[in-house]
Amino acid sequence: MTVEIWNREMECQDRDELAQLQLERLQATLNRACKSVPFYLQGLQECGLSPSALRSLEALVSLPFTTREDLNRSYPYGLFAVPLRDIVRIHSATGTGLRPTVSGYTGNDLGIWKEVVARCLTAAGVGPEDIVQICFDPGLANWARDFKDGAETVEASVIPMTPLEIPKQLMIMNDYKTSVLVTTPSYLGQLSREMARRGLPPKALALRRAVLAGEAMSQTTRSQLEEGLHIQIHTAYGLSEVPGPAIAYECQERHGLHLNEDHFLAEIVDPAAGTPLPLGKEGELVLTTLTAKAYPLIRFRTGDLALLTPEPCPCGRTFARLEMIAGRADQLVSIRGVKLHPDLIEGIMTRMVKGAQPAYVAFVKRVEELDLLEVWVEVNEALFSDEIKVLEILAHRIRRELEQSLGIPARVRLVESGTMSEHRGRLGRIIDERRNG
Repeated sequence: MTVEIWNREMECQDRDELAQLQLERLQATLNRACKSVPFYLQGLQECGLSPSALRSLEALVSLPFTTREDLNRSYPYGLFAVPLRDIVRIHSATGTGLRPTVSGYTGNDLGIWKEVVARCLTAAGVGPEDIVQICFDPGLANWARDFKDGAETVEASVIPMTPLEIPKQLMIMNDYKTSVLVTTPSYLGQLSREMARRGLPPKALALRRAVLAGEAMSQTTRSQLEEGLHIQIHTAYGLSEVPGPAIAYECQERHGLHLNEDHFLAEIVDPAAGTPLPLGKEGELVLTTLTAKAYPLIRFRTGDLALLTPEPCPCGRTFARLEMIAGRADQLVSIRGVKLHPDLIEGIMTRMVKGAQPAYVAFVKRVEELDLLEVWVEVNEALFSDEIKVLEILAHRIRRELEQSLGIPARVRLVESGTMSEHRGRLGRIIDERRNG
């Protein structure tokens, strides 16, 4: 029996009452942002608007967008809406360039995120009787912390994220009687293969469900994991910029992800024109925070493709549901939950290779259901050396920098000009080969 520590009525609120609450919170957010964040005040002034002009949710479309480039230009604290003395936690995530995206929380913000993640876990059927094990790659350490807090809020027993090899994680899962695993789809796939390698049958584990976040997952992959491990899978959607791992979550019905609409306002826009699309149409997801004190974001373009439906769910929750669509509306590529922009790789290459930058191209590959980054670097005059050992050292340095900056596995190949010839039109780009597999 799941203990609910917050008021479940909010998730089942009348839609008209919810819209009024959203408007009140939106007006308060806009007033606070324009008072404390010059970026937002300037944006409204350039549009000839003032915070008081926003008198309906529909008027939100008149406000300018916030982009990842805006976050990069505001580094580190330009978008904070409270003094640093009121910030109790600071998060960093990979940005579009060498500078990370920085977000902050007040104590109140952290309390809200505990509730948001607790909602996600409760909707998946997690409660005090469960032992929750959290396994993420280092690039999602912040999300691991949020899931730990949320699991503790629903009074589950928690095994926090610990950087162990897959066999050790599986040993813990077996010995500690883990009943719920919180991880990414690719990590769950690794655990499944390790079990098969060891000849460990699913019935030997106490695992009964998994909550997956950070990556897109096809229905085929979902079905294979559920059938192979004898578990039920629930997914969650989050962003490191907004920031948090449970902006939307699946309930037991698993027909779309319920958006926490009392904390976030969602729009679906045409990716090219930026104009609003009607409900049920696929487009780019745009999010506005409604309760974030330290780090409000107004009309943030996520780059994720989705559709939104407000139709009632059999579970009784009235929050609208998101259906995430494969692919993106921008150049970012998600690798094991970490979003990677081509400019970030370019910055690393510039820093690692002095002088003329060599030609390179990056690939995202899936090897045995494990996603990794592989960068091909052309050996030309900029890298010329008669010493193979010198080139090997350079490749090692680039790989180490990529892994340390991104928190994901990477490989670097030094290739001859002929090998790069077929990729001349895509130099400096990220080629996602998973879409072809």
